[in-house]
Amino acid sequence: MTFILTASGAAQEAIDRVVPQLVADGVAGAIVSGDASLWGEAAQPEASIRLGWVEAASVTRPLVDELEALRKELRAKGVDRIALAGMGGSSLAPEVITRTEGVNLTVLDSTEPGQVRRALRDHLSQTALVVSSKSGSTLETDSQRRAFEAAYREAGIDPTERIVVVTDPGSPLDADARAAGYRVFNADPNVGGRYSALTAFGIVPSALAGVDVRELLDEAIAALPEISEDSEDNPGLRLAAVIAGTSPLRDKLGIVADGTHILGLGDWAEQLIAESTGKEGVGILPVVLEKDAPELSADLGDLQVVRLVGSAREAKHVEHGEVEVAGTLGAQLLVWEFATAVAGRLLGINPFDQPDVESAKIAARGLLDDLQPEAAPVAVDGSIEVRGTADVAKETVEASLDALLGALGEGGYVAVHAYLDRIGQPRFERLRAVLAARTGRPVTFGWGPRFLHSTGQYHKGGTPNGVFLQLLGRPHEDLEIPGRPFSFGQLIHAQASGDASVLADHGRPVLTLTLDDLDEGLDRLLALAAR
Repeated sequence: MTFILTASGAAQEAIDRVVPQLVADGVAGAIVSGDASLWGEAAQPEASIRLGWVEAASVTRPLVDELEALRKELRAKGVDRIALAGMGGSSLAPEVITRTEGVNLTVLDSTEPGQVRRALRDHLSQTALVVSSKSGSTLETDSQRRAFEAAYREAGIDPTERIVVVTDPGSPLDADARAAGYRVFNADPNVGGRYSALTAFGIVPSALAGVDVRELLDEAIAALPEISEDSEDNPGLRLAAVIAGTSPLRDKLGIVADGTHILGLGDWAEQLIAESTGKEGVGILPVVLEKDAPELSADLGDLQVVRLVGSAREAKHVEHGEVEVAGTLGAQLLVWEFATAVAGRLLGINPFDQPDVESAKIAARGLLDDLQPEAAPVAVDGSIEVRGTADVAKETVEASLDALLGALGEGGYVAVHAYLDRIGQPRFERLRAVLAARTGRPVTFGWGPRFLHSTGQYHKGGTPNGVFLQLLGRPHEDLEIPGRPFSFGQLIHAQASGDASVLADHGRPVLTLTLDDLDEGLDRLLALAAR
């Protein structure tokens, strides 16, 4: 088999109880045959146009020769660096694929001015840009494209020779890019963004960067028969039972890279599962954990641990109550997609829509359309400004953090949202484990605005028991967006403010800390969080 899963404890009980019923209902065969009725009548219109991921590897494979030819053409012109402008599934899948294969790909999935500027300045003369947007109207991606176009022109480079576009046929970007003379690859419109790893969105940037995508696609094609069969050995049905079939439901899924050769799979699976299941007040919250994460020794009754291991032999030695999986990258991508779709059926929700994602976008656009001075902080404590909902924003950072964590109820979680340069400020990720050790509860960490296209749906639509810590900085040097009345600095602050307002409208506690000095601010937060 191309994908191995070994379980114990509650996870194995879920497999024993749930999988036979899924087999009896013919769920696997129905999915591969395109039966959109599996998720109920209300979901059927959306599901009927979102099952193309099942055959995506075979559909995408004919692109490979064209991509290899384009890569050679670019190399012949001295272009050996590929950058990717994309959000959510458009960036997370290529990041996993290229990191795993040891191939360099500059992923720009941020509006933070410093991170954008770094991408623009890094060997621009040798760089081609892939612009990926399913809808063709993603604000972040449009802004990044505008910045690269201007930089190319300033350097005397024709953008049409350097920019490659991936989008759905008929999207606004499709029409504009073709009119401008850009090279365009259309993806299958019957695949949602988070299920698009094996479509043009995952394959085009990876192939141009230098990955042998034939092998990846063949791995997925080899796994398809395994998940197509209505059998109790079907790894996709077994994984679905682990994700959403435990009783009582373990609605936090801890994903631990523990020996796997695949880099970043947890981040990709996080957006797939959270955005697919977090709605209608229910859902599964993925939590990407380190091997020594405090949650792993906390004996949490609502946390199901899945370890990504390196081989089938390793997967046979599973800790009690945990799950271990192993497999090729192509198989992992397909099986997790399949399992997530089945998990939606088990939870009674539509795994293909994202009803709460747009709310934060609308709020941010409203702020950008009517730019106003930033609201005064509730308090200024040293170099940190304090804002937030009335229940948690206090006179000092310490009191505010205590109030936020004090609002954490039974079964809850902490979400840290860092609207900062994730390339330049990776130290901020240390906050996750420190907060988990203090609270004894699962803690997620997301880089803004990237997470808005990932876990953002769950935060608003999922189980309403999260508390939210936003971290913002003050860009020392802002960056204009060509043709827009706002800058990247204004955009990222509007995105943070917009999400905070929507979370507050949903009754979620939100604490926003703006750090004038990032290093000093982080050191203070780490010390306070450890108390």
